[in-house]
Amino acid sequence: MRKAVLIFVVVFIGCSAKKSEEGAIRELLGKQQTAWNQGNVEEFMKGYWKSDSLMFIGSRITYGWDSTLARYHKAYPDRAAMGELTFTFYSFKFISDDACLVTGRFHLKRTVDEPTGMFTLLLRKKNGEWMIVYDHTS
Repeated sequence: MRKAVLIFVVVFIGCSAKKSEEGAIRELLGKQQTAWNQGNVEEFMKGYWKSDSLMFIGSRITYGWDSTLARYHKAYPDRAAMGELTFTFYSFKFISDDACLVTGRFHLKRTVDEPTGMFTLLLRKKNGEWMIVYDHTS
């Protein structure tokens, strides 16, 4: 009986910790969505790892935080191009204590169109903070 209770407690604590970490990731991505919808690309980029090792895959592969920022500025030069962003999340899969794969859909509502697509993000916990280290959006 003690062993069963101990196993339950360990599993419960593990699940609670993952829910807490998922909440932190949802908060980060929510901040990104808010920044985008305010037209603030620099604030949006705070969700990404500020490193030359950051990888963004869209219509082409972009390496590095600075290059990703430049890509966003080129692709979305003004508020009209940025539109109103919403995320729909399908899964949060923790592959380790400091790594999570997030799968979801983005939707941009603009006056001329409404592009939508899927994304997979790899987030890593670095110095106690979750950040996107890999983004594949199509």
